[in-house]
Amino acid sequence: MYTVTDEKCWAGRIDSKTEIDMFRLHQVVRIQDLSSIEGKHSGTAIGLIGFRCDEGVSRNKGRIGAYKAPDAIRKALASLPWHFGESVVLYDFGNISCDDKELETAQDELGEAVKKMLDVSIFPIIIGGGHEVAYGHYVGEKRHLENRKFIGILNFDAHFDMRPYDQTVSSGTMFRQIGDELAAENKTFHYMCVGIQRSGNTKHLFATAEQYGCEYICEDEIYSSGPEHVIERIRAFIDANEAVMLTLCSDVLDASWAPGVSAPQPFGLEPKMLRRLLKEAIRSEKVTSFDIAEINPELDEDGRTVKLAASLLYEVIESLYQREKE
Repeated sequence: MYTVTDEKCWAGRIDSKTEIDMFRLHQVVRIQDLSSIEGKHSGTAIGLIGFRCDEGVSRNKGRIGAYKAPDAIRKALASLPWHFGESVVLYDFGNISCDDKELETAQDELGEAVKKMLDVSIFPIIIGGGHEVAYGHYVGEKRHLENRKFIGILNFDAHFDMRPYDQTVSSGTMFRQIGDELAAENKTFHYMCVGIQRSGNTKHLFATAEQYGCEYICEDEIYSSGPEHVIERIRAFIDANEAVMLTLCSDVLDASWAPGVSAPQPFGLEPKMLRRLLKEAIRSEKVTSFDIAEINPELDEDGRTVKLAASLLYEVIESLYQREKE
């Protein structure tokens, strides 16, 4: 299921071949086979990996097309300017692809890839695919930590993704799966979801979230209470955990800004609000990995959503750079 990235994804404008202050991401990124990772990294090392998968969304009866997002987002990232200095290393470790409906196997392979990066102090940025990417992301965190720490899950999402999975797992079940696995190990489920839409979740799903101890902030509360109140709650959640994985389902965004997602939301978050909340979360060194999911290039208008996703990833990279400086 693993392939190295096609170099054609990283092409763009060149203002200089020698002056690093004039470089763009495609001139700096290091395309590398995942199997060649070795040695601990100092400074800020970031590893991109794609999770090309539509299977979870298909099983959840959503609009497929997110399979194409990793390479599309790479192309949108390629010409963005490099502002981060020589202390930051950006790798591209290729793609895990689910081409045969074997979602569970693909999630397991993604988990191994995430673990490999974390083991050598590389911050994983995972580009989905559907939001089922979050389960593979979690598997990697868990294997890396080997039960040494509690893992908090901070999710920016319009949906809880806590549906029953007695028939099949999907892009709508993974946080319930994780909660059940932790309960079986007599461990507490630490899950916070920011951006919940009341119109996007049944009464039963709200009850399920309460049952599992999920902390959540609805979209309308973010605007009525103000970002500072939300930031305080996010900080408190991060402080209460020993390590935090950050996951973003792009349907948390307003459809006017992000039409190319699997489940568009007319009352979603504005990009500037989401950017502020993301950057505040990543300021903490407890946040050790990030994924973005459900960008659908096949349903995008003029590439707007792909470009927005690339800009959000750029903000994550900048936040990691600023975190190192602090």
